[in-house]
Amino acid sequence: MNTLLYSEILKLAPEDNHRLFNLCGKLNEHLKLIENRLGVFIKQRGHTFSISGDRYAVKVARDALHNLYQETEKVSILEPKEVHMYLQSVGNKNQPNQDNNHMEIRVRKGAITARGENQVHYLQRILKHDINFGIGPAGTGKTYLAVACAVQALETERVSRIILVRPIVEAGEKLGFLPGDIAQKVHPYLRPLYDALYEMMGFEKVNQLIERDVIELLPLAYMRGRSLNDSFIILDEGQNTTVEQMKMFLTRLGFNSKAVVTGDITQIDLINRRDSGLIHASEVLKNLPGISFTQFQVADVVRHPLVQTIVEAYERHDKDQNKK
Repeated sequence: MNTLLYSEILKLAPEDNHRLFNLCGKLNEHLKLIENRLGVFIKQRGHTFSISGDRYAVKVARDALHNLYQETEKVSILEPKEVHMYLQSVGNKNQPNQDNNHMEIRVRKGAITARGENQVHYLQRILKHDINFGIGPAGTGKTYLAVACAVQALETERVSRIILVRPIVEAGEKLGFLPGDIAQKVHPYLRPLYDALYEMMGFEKVNQLIERDVIELLPLAYMRGRSLNDSFIILDEGQNTTVEQMKMFLTRLGFNSKAVVTGDITQIDLINRRDSGLIHASEVLKNLPGISFTQFQVADVVRHPLVQTIVEAYERHDKDQNKK
């Protein structure tokens, strides 16, 4: 065991027991999360914290405790996911924290925060370019942040409608086997997009906009033949498009419109993964002006900490299988 640990003492002010409990979490779960993620030891006595470990990790942990304590002044409940996302934004203990690791997209119901370098670059590219690709594993915020940009563009009247699209390719089942009309058949496939909209705009507002066709949620096949002006268009699960479908989608873009394509090339449901329009587009379009690609990594996962561990385990397994 390394006995040459670096230590620092942090005293939080002003003293407020409710904020202190909020910072530490139930049964000190937030402190344990900081310890596990940064590899430090934290001892707490009242509002005084003793932090020990690697010198840089201790400084990151100290800043985390200080900044999260400041956050408790703004929020009534500091949730574990907020602590997790903060730790994601500062990276691991070998990567210095950057000033550009945070960026907010403001919508009427609040602010959506991008955390970490890749998420911030993703938002910046969406705002700058007309066609954007977000590629990477589940839980990295690709679709959620794209929806946030779409909602902001609609609310600030930079576009007049939002169009959310997904290819319907799922586990060998066909739409005809599902009950209901086309909207009811497609609804389960578009559920993640609905959920993001409901969170950012509210249930009633979203439904009103859907009824007025200000927000459209469509299967990809229904895009053929359309030319979309003054729109913010998101194609989710882009890895399940064919090359022809991806070309068809990208050529729907009209004047004053913006398109974002998201997908995870490790979760292709097509029979032949080389048929994926997302893989093909990343090879054909990567150097064209006006088109951006953001490649998310496992470290960008912002869901439950176990999600990152699961993705890493699958990646290791795939690498081991490829070596055989």
